[in-house]
Amino acid sequence: MRVPTGVAMRDAREQLFDAAERVLLKDGPEALTSRAVTTEAGCAKGLLHKHFTDFDGFLAELVLDRIRRLEELAAVLRRSVGQGTVAENLAAMLTELFGSVAVAIVSLTISRDGLRARLREAVPTGIPILTEAGQHVMDYLRAEQELGRIRADADINSLGLSLIGSAHLMFADRTGVRPTTDDVRKFVASVLS
Repeated sequence: MRVPTGVAMRDAREQLFDAAERVLLKDGPEALTSRAVTTEAGCAKGLLHKHFTDFDGFLAELVLDRIRRLEELAAVLRRSVGQGTVAENLAAMLTELFGSVAVAIVSLTISRDGLRARLREAVPTGIPILTEAGQHVMDYLRAEQELGRIRADADINSLGLSLIGSAHLMFADRTGVRPTTDDVRKFVASVLS
């Protein structure tokens, strides 16, 4: 298949990121190549290299962009403090987070040495996306604890890590059966109790 080289793309970076997400979700991290991304985006391979130093640089920017997008979920979670139930609020956030490309990005990060090395510069500790999501969950739990909706003696760090790690495992299940928000809510409620 010949891909046109002279076609102008609006916001090429975002289109390439979206194409990479589609490849990740459809075929997994092992199928993610520069050719797969540009084919999915419907552009010439040179476009990717025009905007990024190399493919690991592209992937690092993709992960960092998706970490920035996590801020939108965190803002929704912060606005829910004191409203609804804690389990419902967390279940909605975790389902949205892990129902998207986050699980595939974690797998991608783990599978590529060059990507991990690049990300260490920007995210020196932990696993990108999981670390940031865990911090947002802990911040939310602390705010709910201050309102008395979580026990005063609860270990917020342990709760946050348990919720993020276990939710990730729930969604990383390769059986093809995705947990529902209700499944996640039941799990969160059991952890919080």
